[in-house]
Amino acid sequence: MTEVDGPTLRRIAGHFPTGVTVVTAVHDGRPCGLTVNSFTSISLDPPLILVCVSRRSRAYRCLEAAGRFAVNVLADDQEGLARLFASLAEEKFAGLAYRRSPGGSPILDGVHAWLDCEVMERHAGGNTHTIFVARVTALEAASGSPLAFHRGSYRRLGSAAAPS
Repeated sequence: MTEVDGPTLRRIAGHFPTGVTVVTAVHDGRPCGLTVNSFTSISLDPPLILVCVSRRSRAYRCLEAAGRFAVNVLADDQEGLARLFASLAEEKFAGLAYRRSPGGSPILDGVHAWLDCEVMERHAGGNTHTIFVARVTALEAASGSPLAFHRGSYRRLGSAAAPS
């Protein structure tokens, strides 16, 4: 059996299309956020989701300290936000329109959906990531289509079913 290296795993895992989210929080009165595509629901009872965050990201300490966050599911016309929050920009919220979730985390204007979450557990995700398991405390969806990511590129879905 051959050993699997990181770049090969990234390339092959990229064949699985994912949604694109921006995870946001507030710590010491300052908003923070980063683009995350490792997001999924894990339980309906209780309502739990998980996100995987690199411990090397600039937003990591803020998310870790906040103890709660919002998952902003990006709409298909928000590639610019995905790129901004994936960048090394210092002031990602400068001039950006957002409101606060019931728990106080930033909800970006125009998102396809959002979930307000309270961290319940943290797990090591290898040597580089933390897996945050969080309880969903509030949520909302809009019409339209979500932004997708597949094989290294942002994508729009061809057509979307009516929201339920």
